[in-house]
Amino acid sequence: MTRRFNAPEFSPFLFKLRAPHHAICGYAFFARYSVLPDWFAWETFAEANGTATSKELRARIVAIRERIRFQGDVGAPEIGCVLLVQPVFFPPDAWVAPLSDWPVRAQSYIGYDLAAGEGRRVWADCLARTEEMRRTTAPRDAVFPPSPSITPRYGPAIEVRPRLGQGTFRVAVTDAYGRACAVTREHSLPALEAVHIQAYAEEGPHAVANGLLLRADFHRLFDQGYLTVSPDHRLEVSRRLRADFANGHSYYPFHGKDLSLPATRSDWPDQTFLAWHREKRYLG
Repeated sequence: MTRRFNAPEFSPFLFKLRAPHHAICGYAFFARYSVLPDWFAWETFAEANGTATSKELRARIVAIRERIRFQGDVGAPEIGCVLLVQPVFFPPDAWVAPLSDWPVRAQSYIGYDLAAGEGRRVWADCLARTEEMRRTTAPRDAVFPPSPSITPRYGPAIEVRPRLGQGTFRVAVTDAYGRACAVTREHSLPALEAVHIQAYAEEGPHAVANGLLLRADFHRLFDQGYLTVSPDHRLEVSRRLRADFANGHSYYPFHGKDLSLPATRSDWPDQTFLAWHREKRYLG
């Protein structure tokens, strides 16, 4: 991949339609950018990648490479993924007038200051459309970004951080841990899984601080309570593993091992979620 998308985390990402519409039809919030193998992107987002099958996805990538005479790694196809959360789409009669100074022939993204000029006008119109939809047309269970209460500025004026989805959670955790198991440092991506520390089914959020990247077998043992993580981020292996299966010799050598943590401190496992797992899941 030769060009990356960069923007502040959770800044608005506006959807502009091509000609003949040239309108803003909605928006979402930018979570992160990641270059993913095509199989990983398909497993994570399926048809949301824009094709009906993984075979079609790979064929599209190969065709694009040929068209642009791609000179990079010719191995397994990869996709530069712009990961967005909490999208909102307006009905055609509520589309927002396009940016008056948008270059007609622009083929890529352009950044705008949301506190001034056309950026401010368009973002204010998007927020007004969202509020109108919230009040008049949305079903009771519809999910919208929190209502902004601050004058629009650069970045979303919101009261709560946008929520990650399941797919974005998987990618975010995988990248935060450097695509390596937090325990074994295994780098074979097909063998790694993003783990919720506090189970999602029990109100654990899709947040990197509620995640670990583990080899698949460690993931299953963690979910079943045979493994947990201490407050100082060391792996603990339950005595029940030996008692229940008369085995565990592959895992007990890892007891007390320091986890390899993300480079960003805010991505480290949160103590609240770790305490939940030790109290609600760990077999001791």
